[in-house]
Amino acid sequence: MLSVTRAQVLGHRRSVSALDEQLPAGPASVRRAATAGLKDSVPRAAVLSLHARVEGVGPRASAEPPLVQVWGPGQAAYAVAREDLAVFTLGRLPDDPDGLARAVDTAERLAGVLGDDELDYADAARPLGVHPNALRYAAPTGRVLLRWDGAHRPTVRAAPPPDVDAAAARRELVRRYLHVLGPGTVEGYAAWAGVRPSAARSIFGALDDELIAVRTPVGDARALAADEDTLRAAVVDPAPRVARLLPCGDTYTLLQGVDRELLVPSVDRRGLLWTPRVWPGAVLVGGEVVGTWRRAAHRVVVEAWRSLDGPGREAVERAAAALPLDLGRPTTVAWGASV
Repeated sequence: MLSVTRAQVLGHRRSVSALDEQLPAGPASVRRAATAGLKDSVPRAAVLSLHARVEGVGPRASAEPPLVQVWGPGQAAYAVAREDLAVFTLGRLPDDPDGLARAVDTAERLAGVLGDDELDYADAARPLGVHPNALRYAAPTGRVLLRWDGAHRPTVRAAPPPDVDAAAARRELVRRYLHVLGPGTVEGYAAWAGVRPSAARSIFGALDDELIAVRTPVGDARALAADEDTLRAAVVDPAPRVARLLPCGDTYTLLQGVDRELLVPSVDRRGLLWTPRVWPGAVLVGGEVVGTWRRAAHRVVVEAWRSLDGPGREAVERAAAALPLDLGRPTTVAWGASV
């Protein structure tokens, strides 16, 4: 069994997520940043997650090629690479007869209503006699695309069924999870993807030849054998001048259970980041989560968990000023009392 330290795990995750050093602008970098999808369930979340990883990201990047919007893991809104549509839809297709029948039936009926049109999801649901949120049941078929800015109601349009085997898509979705958020567990994957633990266990079993056992500071887990070298590599924390403002639901913080203990060891601070209601964003400085942030219009309020030195403060302020928000005025930072 491979034993890894906290620094190795977090260093691996930051490395594969391009959080230590932004990728150059371009479609290939956007696709890499969206390897595990970009959660987009609050305004501009996917754009801000992209911006933390890729240079030159504009305020509408999450709705532009090479990305499309879907209901993805956990039935939340996601921006994913169009070429990965099957991974984030068929990868969650229920394998039980009742769940599969509901998904296929909802997709068929919705496609009949939509035709070639794009409709407000409430208008699309009305002829079906269902609540608009019930349309999410059709998402795992890969036949529903969204357009949503996080503030107004989403619109939906039909897409052709992906020409991909569902079992292959399920395996690939696990690979994406383990590559970006690994080492991981069956339970962690089930919570992240929004699938039944029994289904998650079956997929992990199908991938057994590709996985290695890993002992982490918070328990035993599995990782991709292909990631062993990067997990073993010596970890060098990024300079204190490297700061990222990660939005609510960013992949790096989209954790449950003991996985949260690894990222934020202090139980009190975990309660500040993963709140009972809408989560704040995470402030990442020098490779560590050092506080939270929220935004109201052009004003970014940072609640730091410890005092930051001059370079750290300056890095956070530069990160806030660079946010691609298109507000028509500069972003300002207000610091909490702990700084």
